[in-house]
Amino acid sequence: MLRLEGVSSSYGAVAALNGCSLNVPRGAIVTLLGANGAGKTTILNCIMGLQRSTGKIILDDQSIGNASPDKIVRKGISLVPEGRELFAEMTVDENLKMGAYVHGFSKASQAASQDVFDLFPELAERRASPAGMLSGGQQQMLAIGRAMMAKPQLLLLDEPSTGLAPLMFKRILNAVLQVNRSGVTILLVEQNAYRTLPISNFAYVLESGSIVLSGPGRELMADDKIRASYLGVV
Repeated sequence: MLRLEGVSSSYGAVAALNGCSLNVPRGAIVTLLGANGAGKTTILNCIMGLQRSTGKIILDDQSIGNASPDKIVRKGISLVPEGRELFAEMTVDENLKMGAYVHGFSKASQAASQDVFDLFPELAERRASPAGMLSGGQQQMLAIGRAMMAKPQLLLLDEPSTGLAPLMFKRILNAVLQVNRSGVTILLVEQNAYRTLPISNFAYVLESGSIVLSGPGRELMADDKIRASYLGVV
């Protein structure tokens, strides 16, 4: 579905990505692992057109490299950014409507919001509350729900575990699995390998802007380097 070939990017004179290549098959969950500063968020930003890059970014055999973010969303990709970046003073309903702007505020968007409330019943109970008044877990639910309002074929999630207790992160991952089962492909950036590798069809490990390791999620769980670096097992 999505293919990156030799993608590089930099912030001024500082290289952030060095010729990264990866594949995201349709219907799969693919995870990007790596320490802070490894380049994981930069990959997502390049895919979304938020960061300039060289190399090829191909969606369904069409080049989307350096396209504008609104065109990327219209092609069926949505991003849940690290830190959520909600409109804090707007209500849950209003934040969801903002996610539906590519389709307009139609009956279809009303149906999409109901799908979000079915996925996260907690949000239905708080739909008139300002996003800034929600708990961290509820805010993460809302960030995912807002992205889903665009009816994406591919959902990008950037560090959804940030600031969440383990039980709440498990709840979020279960929702991600449910979204995937509905037919949405997932590209997940995470540092929590213990939780994410078992649900991943495939995973890539980034170090200093380069992919250094890749394989099926459960195979990487048994890799000595992964166990030492991400699972605390030597």
